[in-house]
Amino acid sequence: MKENYKVGIIGATGMVGQRFITLLHDHPWYTIEVLAASPRSAGKKYTEAVGAKWAMDEEIPASVRDMVVMDATADVEKIASMVDFVFCAVDMKKDEIKALEEAYAKAECPVVSNNSAHRHTPDVPMIIPEINADHAEIIEAQKKRLGTKRGFISVKSNCSLQSYVPALHPLKKYGITKVLATTYQAISGAGKTFETWPEMVDNMIPYIGGEEEKSEVEPLKIWGKIEGDKIVDATEPSITTQCLRVPVSNGHMAAVFVSFDKKPSMEDIKKAWAEFSGEPQALKLPHAPKQFLNYFEEDNRPQTKLDRMMEGGMAVSIGRLRPDTQYDYKFVCLSHNTLRGAAGGAVLMAELLTAKGYMD
Repeated sequence: MKENYKVGIIGATGMVGQRFITLLHDHPWYTIEVLAASPRSAGKKYTEAVGAKWAMDEEIPASVRDMVVMDATADVEKIASMVDFVFCAVDMKKDEIKALEEAYAKAECPVVSNNSAHRHTPDVPMIIPEINADHAEIIEAQKKRLGTKRGFISVKSNCSLQSYVPALHPLKKYGITKVLATTYQAISGAGKTFETWPEMVDNMIPYIGGEEEKSEVEPLKIWGKIEGDKIVDATEPSITTQCLRVPVSNGHMAAVFVSFDKKPSMEDIKKAWAEFSGEPQALKLPHAPKQFLNYFEEDNRPQTKLDRMMEGGMAVSIGRLRPDTQYDYKFVCLSHNTLRGAAGGAVLMAELLTAKGYMD
C-alpha cells in the first residue's frame, strides 16, 4: 500500500458527488486530483459548475473550489492517466453508465461506483465491507474478462437496504426464512432538498421507482458466493419490501419483520448485534465505525434526527426488537443514506480494496 493515492470523482456536481468531496478532501490516504461531470460543467471552476446546487451543510472545501471540472465522458483516457482510481456517481441512463464505467476500467483505472448499472453484472462485486469483503476475490475474473491488468469495477448496493441487511446479517446463523421490510426514505436519496422539492414538505409518497425490486434482489447477491468466474446469488431468505419517500432530509429508516428456522431468543439477537464486526473494524479502516450495529433499549429510538450521524453517519442504529404475531420478531433500524448508504459506503469499500492491494 502506498502512502497516498490520487483519486477522481466522476459526477462531482451531484449530491453524492458533493458528499464524496466532503469525505475525501482531508482523507488520510487519498487526494482529490480530478473532478469530472457533464459537458455543460466541463471547463468551469467547481464553484461555478455546482453553483446553487451545493447541498452540503459545510462549505465547499478550499482545495477543490477552483479546480477546473473535466468532461466525464470525453476525458476518460486523460483522467485515467492522472489518478490511481475513481469514484463514480453520475446521473445518466443505465446503459451509458455501464459503458462509461467499463471505459475507465479498460483504461486501467479502477472504478468504485455508487451507481446501480453494474450491480447485476456477475463478476462485479457489490460489497458492504462488513458483510461480504470476500467478494473482492471475483475482481481477478473480471479483469480477465475485461483484458485489464489493474482496471476493474466494484459497486456498492442500494441505499435502501443499508439499514436492514446489516441488522439481519449476524442473525443468518439462525436460518432466516422470510423477511418483510418497509423503508421510509429521505429526500436526499433522490438528490433533492426541501428547497428543490417543496412538494415533499408535509407529504409522503408511497412509491420510489425501482426501489422495491432492488431491495428484494440485491441482498441475495450480497449473501451469494463466488463460483468460478461469477457471483451466484443466494436463494434465501424470501424478502418482500415496500419503499416510501418521507419528508426527512437525510436518513433511511426500515421497519423489519423476520422469521427463523431456529428461532433465537431476544437476548441472542441483541448479543449477535453487539458482538458483530467485520474486516473494516479488524483493519481499522479510516471510515470504519468502531461499533457497526448499535441497539437502543428506549422505546422511541432510533430517531432519524438524533441518531443518523452516529459514528460519522457510518453506523447502523437498531431498536424496538419485540415478538410479532405473524413473524418471529420485528424491529426498526436506521442508517444515513448519503453516508453509509452512498458515498461513505463507497469510500469504506475503496479503503477495503486499497488495504487488500487492489489499488496498487
